[in-house]
Amino acid sequence: MFLIIAIMTANLIYYIRYARKGGDIFLRSIPGLKAVEEAVGRSTEMGKSVLYVPGIMDMDQVETVAGVIILGHVSRMTSRYETSLNVPVSRSIVMKAARETVREAYTMEGRPDLFQDDMVHYLTDDQFAYAAGVNGIMVREKPAACLYMGKFFAESLILAETGNSIGAIQIAGTASQSQIPFFVTACDYTLIGEEFFAASAYLSQSPELMGGLKGQDMMKAGATAAIILSLFMRVLFDLGLIKWNIISILTVQ
Repeated sequence: MFLIIAIMTANLIYYIRYARKGGDIFLRSIPGLKAVEEAVGRSTEMGKSVLYVPGIMDMDQVETVAGVIILGHVSRMTSRYETSLNVPVSRSIVMKAARETVREAYTMEGRPDLFQDDMVHYLTDDQFAYAAGVNGIMVREKPAACLYMGKFFAESLILAETGNSIGAIQIAGTASQSQIPFFVTACDYTLIGEEFFAASAYLSQSPELMGGLKGQDMMKAGATAAIILSLFMRVLFDLGLIKWNIISILTVQ
């Protein structure tokens, strides 16, 4: 076990250093992420706001953290184009984290004067009351772009259908398997699982994030190869072609 952990750690460190030195790391093109700037640009052209929904869970959920990170990149675009941003949240801690993220993004773009605290505002902790509140914002303000990035449950289809009815371009990202079909059906673009978590590396092009992502992919490839090899060796053992049982090696005594 120690050897496996050491190999995994060394693999991550290698690719992070490789990326820092300017090494070429290929990231597959993700249409949903490429469309984010298009969505913000569309809002700017139409003179309407961008609605960003970071899910309904607290900051102890990795999907919420990923959603807040992506919010930072979206905020930089809205500050650059001077586009209105509306971020309704359902948790007080998420409100604080998202507000500071947006403030930092506007400051980094040199436009702290455009930031307002009420860009990120709290609605309610209740699931369907929150969905109703966000729907009300959509119907009243009719944002040109709706982005749903975080942890979602039954409210996902309610939000996406309302956004679709007002003609907004919609981009969703979640790892909630039960909600992905609804987002795929009602939204223009959907980030599914790993694509959602890789979004921060894709948008920022940070060497540390890109190197870490490459290292994780290599570890997954290695684990997959080990599973296939073990299965093949087990079949050979069952057929009597080899006398070495891989299961006995892997079994914890």
